[in-house]
Amino acid sequence: MKVAVAALLILVGAAESSAPQIAGIQRLAWLQGCWESASPTTTIEENWMSPLGKSMVGVSRTVRADSLVAFETIVIREQGSRLVYEAYPSGQAPAAFHSKDIRDTAVVFENLTHDFPQRIGYRRNSSDSLTAWIEGIQNGEQRRIEFLYSRVECTNN
Repeated sequence: MKVAVAALLILVGAAESSAPQIAGIQRLAWLQGCWESASPTTTIEENWMSPLGKSMVGVSRTVRADSLVAFETIVIREQGSRLVYEAYPSGQAPAAFHSKDIRDTAVVFENLTHDFPQRIGYRRNSSDSLTAWIEGIQNGEQRRIEFLYSRVECTNN
């Protein structure tokens, strides 16, 4: 009986280890697509290309009262065993954040030497819902800002 149980455990372990493991940038494939966060006065769009070339490229824009107030280009790329989030925001210096925690439906990037934010995160709530957040110390106080996004149709606008 003990031999049968041991053999079964070995077979189960072999089956689990032979299952393909999603690695690198592919772990963030759930981020691809077009996302929108809208309030009565502000619309934020964030569009992500699918993983390719060990990277994902995103672009965002913030429109308030029919005027563009901010835009940003983002590149997430594999760097060794980690992912690096490179932000190129309008009117500011570029900044790089390294992956701190990557899960099946969430990722956190961190740069403790950056002014604000020091952390950037994304969490997939469902196939059509995403929460993005930034947090860190600003003016001596801990601050966190969350953005709830809904998946929208990608257009050529």
